[in-house]
Amino acid sequence: MAFGMKEIKELRERTGAGVLDCKKALQEQDGDVDAAIDYLREKGMAAAAKRAGRVAAEGLVKVDISEDKNQGLILEVNCETDFVAKNDSFIELVDDISRHIQAGSAETVEEALNETFVDNENKTLETVIKEAVANIGENIRLRRFTRCETEGFLHSYTHMGGKIGVLAEFSGEENLTAANNIAMHIAASSPEYLSREDVSEEDVAREKKVYREQMLNEGKPENIIDNIVEGKMGKYYTQVCLLEQEYVRDPDISVGEYLEQEDLEVESFVRYEVGEGIETEEEDFAEEVKAQMENN
Repeated sequence: MAFGMKEIKELRERTGAGVLDCKKALQEQDGDVDAAIDYLREKGMAAAAKRAGRVAAEGLVKVDISEDKNQGLILEVNCETDFVAKNDSFIELVDDISRHIQAGSAETVEEALNETFVDNENKTLETVIKEAVANIGENIRLRRFTRCETEGFLHSYTHMGGKIGVLAEFSGEENLTAANNIAMHIAASSPEYLSREDVSEEDVAREKKVYREQMLNEGKPENIIDNIVEGKMGKYYTQVCLLEQEYVRDPDISVGEYLEQEDLEVESFVRYEVGEGIETEEEDFAEEVKAQMENN
């Protein structure tokens, strides 16, 4: 598999490893970025890896919940600059897009764009967005959205004026204080899963392989490696699983223990952060790579 500057850049951003180490890792793994991440971790050159690329795009995350708290929508709309993201016209457009999706039945971005706009039967949502692009002067796009419906209740939280949004589903007696605390925790701690049972077998196997290779590279005896790996997996779950994370307001207990105290359960959650996973061009990166390649 061939690789170039794009793959080196992505690997560097996701691991924090040096350019030459990234290049070597990609060479060893035939250009496979994910495999190169594991290679760097196994060699002790990367403690962890970001799942997404550099956060660079601007825009807003918006969360809306029905009055009965049984239906909700979270969406992300992107623009090019923070200046436009704070512009009243852009904010109004995001509100209109949210109303449009709530009123329709679209399950994908493409379906939503092709639906007749909620306020004008002569236009589609795509046409409305294109008109906004012409008026505002920046590229704008509806990037993603998630609907949620529950027999329990929904709670939302937005942070930094819409840079981060959380939509969480709860069961149990409605406890708005506890629900808000959990939504804020999700915004701050960015869990990837609800519980360890939600972690895929593939991800579990991958983490175990990385930890095992780390131990072998450190010269640990084979007969104790399995126990060490299991210990590291326990730590991994406390980092990525909501219920096992340290509760941000009281690190002496886990989120699961806090929920038990409040007689509340989290059924699901969605966390969006503006621009996560979107890469933008960095003009100096090419020169940086070139210089390091020429000097070695």
